[in-house]
Amino acid sequence: MEVRDKVIVVTGGGSGIGKALCQRFAAEGARAVVVSDLNETLAYEVATSIGGMAVKTDVSVEHDLQHLVKVATSELGPIDLFCSNAGIILMGGAEAPDTEWQRIWEVNVMSHVYAARAVLPGMIARGEGYLLQTASAAGLLTQLGSAPYSVTKHAAVGFAEWLSITHRADGIKVSCLCPQGVRTDMLYQTTGGIAEHIQETALEPEDVAEAVIAGLATEQFLILPHPEVAEYFRHKASDYDRWLRGMRRLQDRFGEKQ
Repeated sequence: MEVRDKVIVVTGGGSGIGKALCQRFAAEGARAVVVSDLNETLAYEVATSIGGMAVKTDVSVEHDLQHLVKVATSELGPIDLFCSNAGIILMGGAEAPDTEWQRIWEVNVMSHVYAARAVLPGMIARGEGYLLQTASAAGLLTQLGSAPYSVTKHAAVGFAEWLSITHRADGIKVSCLCPQGVRTDMLYQTTGGIAEHIQETALEPEDVAEAVIAGLATEQFLILPHPEVAEYFRHKASDYDRWLRGMRRLQDRFGEKQ
């Protein structure tokens, strides 16, 4: 897919990866970019800088995503590419409060479901459309120190897989973005040795946006801005027990056990 002349919606577009995506899509000649974010001020600033449209959206609320799609479609026409990008992280394990598990589930998983419900009917009726789901390398591997993040990102990858399998015959294309460390506010919310290690090798959001443009051009499912993640994923699949032993050693090294 080439993004030139396309109508594109990006959730979590006010900062981090989402902001970089909005800026890059505009630079690539998108016909319109809708910047969606819970922070209305940030969404407006990004939209103003690229000549786009800002829509305040709480992605954990289905009505908000339905409203986002309705507004974008009525103002700009059919949505060609919907980037379900917003996400959060929280640390902890099984002991994390139910309220926190529910919150991260709604943002990291149900937001993708709500977005698909809102945008798929129109795309299927037209026989074309593209969904870009931002997950994480944690959805292919794991996130030391955070069970909620690991679980929800695995679920996000699983839903993207299901969409790709189920709706390809309807003309729907799906890519799943799985970066490792990226220099965003989210990265610096995490603490501990592994966070500091990841920060040392983290990419800039603009590097991720570059990988997305390349991935969309070839319409590949997994978009991996950190190429080494593919190798880690192969190791995991080829010898799961060996991979688990290695991850335990890494956990011991950085003291991430909860």
